[in-house]
Amino acid sequence: MALKPVNTGANPGLSKLPTDVRNKMGYMKKGGKLNIANAIKKPGALRASLGAKKGEPIAAGKLDKATKAPGKLGQRARFAEMLKGFKKGK
Repeated sequence: MALKPVNTGANPGLSKLPTDVRNKMGYMKKGGKLNIANAIKKPGALRASLGAKKGEPIAAGKLDKATKAPGKLGQRARFAEMLKGFKKGK
């Protein structure tokens, strides 16, 4: 989900809220950039839970099935799907 910019004219109280509260509501913090490095808390957790070997890609079928799973496994799989679109050089 992309964060919405803060429109101080239409909603003057919104800019007075703490940044983390605005971000939970879906509004941008100052700068509006997403720090991917800080978003990945446990590198390798998805790979371990899917049983994929280190150094080999996760099978597309396994990843697709995991995106439909509830809980942390599903969250991690959906996040991995999103990150596939951020490849360098494209």
